[in-house]
Amino acid sequence: MTNSLLLIGSLVIIALATYAGFLLMKLRQQTQAQQAKLAEQQQAALQREQAITTDIHYIATAMLEERCELSEGVMRIGKLFAIANLAEQATANYPALFEHFALIESHPIMEARKALPKKQRMQLDLTRMKSESALEARILQEAKQIAETYQVTANENH
Repeated sequence: MTNSLLLIGSLVIIALATYAGFLLMKLRQQTQAQQAKLAEQQQAALQREQAITTDIHYIATAMLEERCELSEGVMRIGKLFAIANLAEQATANYPALFEHFALIESHPIMEARKALPKKQRMQLDLTRMKSESALEARILQEAKQIAETYQVTANENH
């Protein structure tokens, strides 16, 4: 009787130990899968950030080379900084650019602009052109700073 209880007890202990080993193996697999997923997400975020900074550099350079209109470049750069969660820092570093951006960011574009009455479109254009005229030199200087600041990051992508 004692031997059979010892045997049953041993079998229960072996079964529980095997089950515990199985659970530990599953936990290790889940942890490895989570770490791999996290690393993949971090890599994707880094690539996205590098693509955004490359785009910022490219647009700033295009503005300097007059391949991109001033307001269009300001709008694109302003939105890219916002996407990259750098708008607050960039606003402090590039005040003229963001002053103009604040003025034009709510202006309708494309079909929405075409739907406006001609007088309203002209008023928006006048407001935009006055701001461009007043801030152009400072915006271009800031675009030069942006192109230089983000050049290293942009070159690393190529």
